[in-house]
Amino acid sequence: MTSFITLPGIGGSGETHWQTHWEASDPCFTRFHPSDWEKPHLADWQDALERQIDNSPSPPVLVAHSLACLLVAHAAEMVAGRVMGAFLVAVPDPASAEFPTAAASFANPPRHRLPFPALIVASANDPYAAPEYVKERAEEWGAGFVEIGPCGHINGASGLGLWDQGRMLLGAFCAGLRS
Repeated sequence: MTSFITLPGIGGSGETHWQTHWEASDPCFTRFHPSDWEKPHLADWQDALERQIDNSPSPPVLVAHSLACLLVAHAAEMVAGRVMGAFLVAVPDPASAEFPTAAASFANPPRHRLPFPALIVASANDPYAAPEYVKERAEEWGAGFVEIGPCGHINGASGLGLWDQGRMLLGAFCAGLRS
């Protein structure tokens, strides 16, 4: 059975976020816990990710949203061989005007191929990154790319609820990992 680690972005994922719904509906999902959701620091988030991977019953699939996608890129070499892959949703652009200054330590993510399979899911109207930026990251990281139309930041405010389309995309991604 595949295990999953959910990696919310800055602020954590609230009650209406699809990550929270997935955790509540499936015990295979666990959330990592950095020291501070509001004042993220890359080293702290990397430590929290490492601890969660160490506690996972099997090599997990990382299910990241927003800022946590940059965490995965920064931590990729450290976690290589210990994760099955990464499902990256709403990758933000650290150079965008909307990027939170509190997350400055996450800027300048690596621009080389990730050492594990990855799929990036993007919205056509994400205020935190233009589709062109996200497509460039997908190419650099060697990740698959799916644009799901205009869904904002693909978060609780997007009104996606359980986000069935996302679960189907995750399922297809995971099926590819097993083949």
